Amino acid sequence: MRTHVVDHPLVAHKLTTLRDKSTDSPTFRRLTDELVTLLAYEATRDVRVDEVSIETPVASTSGIKLASPKPLVVPILRAGLGMLDGMVRLLPTAEVGFLGMIRNEETLEASTYAERLPDDLSGRQCYVLDPMLATGGTLAAAIRFLVDRGADHITAICLLVAPEGVARLEQELADIDVPVTIVTAALDERLNELGYIVPGLGDAGDRLYGVAH
Repeated sequence: MRTHVVDHPLVAHKLTTLRDKSTDSPTFRRLTDELVTLLAYEATRDVRVDEVSIETPVASTSGIKLASPKPLVVPILRAGLGMLDGMVRLLPTAEVGFLGMIRNEETLEASTYAERLPDDLSGRQCYVLDPMLATGGTLAAAIRFLVDRGADHITAICLLVAPEGVARLEQELADIDVPVTIVTAALDERLNELGYIVPGLGDAGDRLYGVAH
């Protein structure tokens, strides 16, 4: 497994505003959208392509297009939905599947409560969207779910990751013979006793969509 922290001034600038507790939900959503597009640029460096021949207005030339089967973008509900627009802006021809996973706040274990994905993912590159890699349980379960369906190349895009989450992913996915890459804006210091990333940015889902009462 490889972890890639994107080092770019615009990424750091947008992340700083996302971290600020005074940033309201509309601004948080817009900046998440923009930041994901920047992260997706790095995350898609290994996207599979085919060579094609085309005619320009001046001459014949060759170029590339995305290979088939198309990449599959998989946001983890609900917070991953806030990352979807930024991702498909860069990959408009990608297909989108959904995976609903929830973390038990006492045991910190993840379970699947909904999914809308092809039964057979053989030969598919998957891009998983999950804002926070905290304990790692949710993302590890999601990646294993996709691999069990046949996915053979997985890249996860996270706004933030914690060292504990990265370590757990490496441990839990050690037996998986599929390349896995984590692309993120920052590797933070640690998790606190509640399982939140420190310094982090709080609960990404609540900050994206507010808290329903």
